[in-house]
Amino acid sequence: MAPAEASAARVAADPRTAREVDGGRRLRRADVLVAVATAVVSLALLLGLPYLDTVDPDTIGHPLSAPEVGSADWTAVALGLLVQSAVLLAARRLPRAVLLAVAAVPVLVVAVTSGGDLFGLTALPVVVAVVLAALRVPLTRLWPSVVGAAALVSAGTAGNWIELNGALSGRSLADALGDALPQGVTQAIGAVGLPLVVALVVRSRREVRAARDAEVAARTAEASAAVREQDARVDAAVSRERAAMARELHDIAAHHLSGIALMSAVIDRQIDTDPTAAHEGVRQVREQSTAVLEDLRRLVGLLRDDAPAERAVETVAGIVDLVERARYRSDVRLEVLRGAHEVAEGVGPLAQLAAYRTAQEALANAALHAPGAVVTVTLDDRAVDHLELTVENAAPAVSAPSADAPAGPGEPTPEGPGAGGNGLRGMRERADLVGARLQTGTTPNGGWVVTLRLGRETPEVTR
Repeated sequence: MAPAEASAARVAADPRTAREVDGGRRLRRADVLVAVATAVVSLALLLGLPYLDTVDPDTIGHPLSAPEVGSADWTAVALGLLVQSAVLLAARRLPRAVLLAVAAVPVLVVAVTSGGDLFGLTALPVVVAVVLAALRVPLTRLWPSVVGAAALVSAGTAGNWIELNGALSGRSLADALGDALPQGVTQAIGAVGLPLVVALVVRSRREVRAARDAEVAARTAEASAAVREQDARVDAAVSRERAAMARELHDIAAHHLSGIALMSAVIDRQIDTDPTAAHEGVRQVREQSTAVLEDLRRLVGLLRDDAPAERAVETVAGIVDLVERARYRSDVRLEVLRGAHEVAEGVGPLAQLAAYRTAQEALANAALHAPGAVVTVTLDDRAVDHLELTVENAAPAVSAPSADAPAGPGEPTPEGPGAGGNGLRGMRERADLVGARLQTGTTPNGGWVVTLRLGRETPEVTR
């Protein structure tokens, strides 16, 4: 690929670069237009003033001391105007240098000509250079160039006045300069001072407008950031609520449905050999089904907006009933170690709910993954600063299925697909939520233990 094609490809691939390049071209065209317009106006005045002098009756008898068109002096002034206009092309890149160069050209014109009234036209490019420089460079950096340009304009005007009026004929240089300098200072004020004031006013108004636009943009960006922050907070709140609902659904389903699955497998084996026990199992399955539907109804009621939902609050005391309901499917034993205070005194409601759900999940996991094993639930409430819940099951007592008692198709085993889930993760999330400490792991005899330690919100309980 050629270099020109590669550059065009880079510009096309980068919209920002394309805008900058296009903007630079527009600015260079503007510089050319300014320079050409200055040259055209200056030369038009140079050509037109002598003609106006001849037709204006007010100047009859007082003609302009202007050189003839095409003479050496006229040509020098014309070339000076063209050089000044050409130098303006670099006003964007080198504004201070251009200002000094444009102001220095009239001094050179005076040095090579005999002076004349048309010399004043050289002040027009100086005015343009002052305006361009003041619009692009701060005054704190521009003032040396402004002073230099004013000095050059004063020197050129004074030299032209001396040559035009023959002030050196029979007079000293000091006297001639004394008469010429006021003319130079007046020209410097008109060509440098007044345009500088106008340009500074325009620049200040532009900066005020830019500052106002920047403030509006900052406020808009701040408002957008606030909206994004609010959206992020809403998303985080929604995520937390979704996680909480997932935990509740998992706790409800894991506890009740695992029991239903186990009882269904037992009924499948007992329906022919022990109809009485099978009927009892069906009754228990119906009770568990009713319980899970009730829990789901309460959970769905919490999510509805049209009516308040009544929901029982699970506490540590409810673990006793939880153990009683679990005894139909496993050998579950409960041990409560009481202190001198009420059970779970000083433990907050959220912490008690976490303890209840942890016990519920641990019992469901024991029934699912360790069928037939003894499960021991221990509530140790003797310490004054914490309550400890322990759910421990022995190694699973799994026997090989016999030919006359095949395992039911829905009976879970430790190696089956039901051996994994989100129970432990839900336990840890609940423990972290209330600042509790959860420990899980295997026991030396091949079983599993879950220990939850809950701190008291009011540890000054009665000993």
